[in-house]
Amino acid sequence: MIVDAQIHLWEADRPDRPWPKSGASGRTAEPQRQEPMGAEEALAAMDAAGVARAVIVPPSWEGDRNDVALAAAAAHPDRFAIMGRLAGDPRRLETWRDQPGMLGLRQILANGSEWVEAGVRHWLWGAAMEADIPLMIAASANMGLLTEIVRAYPRLRIIVDHMGARVHQTGAAAFSNIDAVVALAAHPQVAVKATALPCYSDMPRPWADVSPYVHRLFDAFGAQRLFWGSDMSRLPCPYTELIEGFSHDLPWLKGRDLELVMGEAILAWLAWP
Repeated sequence: MIVDAQIHLWEADRPDRPWPKSGASGRTAEPQRQEPMGAEEALAAMDAAGVARAVIVPPSWEGDRNDVALAAAAAHPDRFAIMGRLAGDPRRLETWRDQPGMLGLRQILANGSEWVEAGVRHWLWGAAMEADIPLMIAASANMGLLTEIVRAYPRLRIIVDHMGARVHQTGAAAFSNIDAVVALAAHPQVAVKATALPCYSDMPRPWADVSPYVHRLFDAFGAQRLFWGSDMSRLPCPYTELIEGFSHDLPWLKGRDLELVMGEAILAWLAWP
């Protein structure tokens, strides 16, 4: 079973449904592409590529809303689940997973955001740990803070987004945090998403300037804590090509390990039946 660990679905910025202003709370109003991606387009791509399920991560440019993702999961409960966005009252965590399709939370450690300003003392980390709600965290330039969070909250399940790569960078510059990410493998509650791989490469498939970093992460985290995914709406290559690249171009990834990385491991990690 192939499971995509991250896709975005969204609607257009319009007066009755405005996006937040650029830069507010560490967000950006610039989408990955101008045409919104809806559930039907994603499903068509998944069907053509043999992808059974996908985790919807509501995108930052829409702000802290999950309505598009919730609607998609309600319409297609066998295909979609959600790592949602949270704002405000920590008491919402008590019933967070009562929302159909909601498996956990996704946070971006963007400079200027409340998560970075409060740092390791932010209420979310402890509350999510006590509620056993897994987090996907995009650390980018704040890998040091992510490391502090991991150490301070040893039962908080965390998935490091996009291999810990730095946003808008490619090659070695994108993976300047790789040693810090590998060090997190010592903590059994931490996993990594091997998502958007071609977006960090300056080369065509097999993306030889990036794939060695994936190998390092595999060696450190193992197949049960490394999750394939696409970030479909910003891929610079066909969706099927990314899947073929993982399935055929990585000689060290095969057999049972390949099955786990391509989908089974994230189903277990997020308790998605």
